[in-house]
Amino acid sequence: MKTIVLYYSRTRKTAKVAKTIAEEIGADSIEIIDIKDRMGAIRYLTSAIDALRENKTNIKPEKIDLTGYDLIYIGTPTWGGKPAPAIITMIDRCDLKNKNVILFSTMGNSGGENAINRMKEKIEARGGRTVNSFTLKTGKIELDNLSTETKRILEEMDLKDKGI
Repeated sequence: MKTIVLYYSRTRKTAKVAKTIAEEIGADSIEIIDIKDRMGAIRYLTSAIDALRENKTNIKPEKIDLTGYDLIYIGTPTWGGKPAPAIITMIDRCDLKNKNVILFSTMGNSGGENAINRMKEKIEARGGRTVNSFTLKTGKIELDNLSTETKRILEEMDLKDKGI
């Protein structure tokens, strides 16, 4: 089974989780880049508004060919209880028909389940199947410790070998 991890990360925490998953399960990975500058306090606030409104954004790569992948992990930070605009845009551009998807959301404190549920709705509307999901509170975890916590979740959910 060929697997890929797709993710967006503003603060590098979601990236750390995604890269750990890819390393642990031997998957390919692609970081989705939001062309819009979202760094800094004011830009973060406008980014949260974009997420709440589900505004689309310009991303790189513009489109991802998922042909040949049987399992797709999609990861996002949680902004205002919603997925990041880059992930919403990416999901809307991907052909997910008959693809198995595992969703993950990082969050400072709360809202991760809401972000997961919204991604699940969008994926299933495009013919994909959400087969598993998890959230990870990263607010009080140092970047260096995220790998350990991610490995614990993979083991606990039996995602390391099966994925499903």
